Amino acid sequence: MAHESIPLTAREAASGILGSVSMTCWIFLLVPQLIENYRNGNAEAISLLFVFVWFVGDVANLAGSLMAGLVPVIVAIAIYFCIADGVLISQCLYYKARAREPAHRRRSSTETPDPTTPLLGRRFSDSLPGSRRRSSASQRAYQTRRDSEVEDPLAKIVEENDFGRKAWLKNFVSIAGIFLVGTMGWTMAWQTGMWEPAPLENNDPSDEATGGLVLGYFSALCYLGARLPQIYKNYSEKSCEGLSLLFFILSLLGNVTYGAGILCHSTEKDYFLTNLPWLIGSLGTMFEDVIIFAQFRIYAAQEPHPSAVL
Repeated sequence: MAHESIPLTAREAASGILGSVSMTCWIFLLVPQLIENYRNGNAEAISLLFVFVWFVGDVANLAGSLMAGLVPVIVAIAIYFCIADGVLISQCLYYKARAREPAHRRRSSTETPDPTTPLLGRRFSDSLPGSRRRSSASQRAYQTRRDSEVEDPLAKIVEENDFGRKAWLKNFVSIAGIFLVGTMGWTMAWQTGMWEPAPLENNDPSDEATGGLVLGYFSALCYLGARLPQIYKNYSEKSCEGLSLLFFILSLLGNVTYGAGILCHSTEKDYFLTNLPWLIGSLGTMFEDVIIFAQFRIYAAQEPHPSAVL
């Protein structure tokens, strides 16, 4: 078998597992945010500039990784990046287009909520900057879903929102599941010969490799700049309502394992320089993710718990 012909060191095994965990993170990355958008009936919390710049970076990342001749797992992740971005962008544009529909085709934002309506759409105070717009949109979306929830059971499934310890426990279980699935996936791939340690030999310098590095640095620049509009949007509205915390947790975890997997494979100078753009793009965004986590914490402390909202 393939894995018997090439020696597997602990370092190569760690690189393979980390790469597999990273890919698992990216596969499930958008699911929490897509569900959050669906539950709220809008995507107003997401900065479109954030998503579009991220998409441009992913396209450049894919082209650069192909030209630089990087290992297949990196190319596969880059392809999935572009697909996932397209899904999120499509959802955001759909909700924005729906919001521009004539008033007679959607419920009025001033409609009085039913007394039995859960506090989902009103869980944040209207006195907070940016909250009134998002909360009214959530109320309209919820009223629409109440009328059709018998026909759309998915609305019931995603309606519940978790807070406090329950939310953190749910996120922890999700992360543990990601590690488990990633590790099992790599083990099966190695045992069946679908995965084997990548060679350390570098390709000879060429125009394609140089072009790949240029695109790699451009994608890293896009990744570093993409989160800035989202950070500013959160800051200006003093709210992270509508954003999925698990979305950013998986992003951070995916970037950490992605960069660590590259470094576990080799830290030799030539290999390090070849992969430097992708290391900057993955590990460099961790600082910005931490800022977003801080915003979640700060703005959550300023917003009343849903049970306290009348």
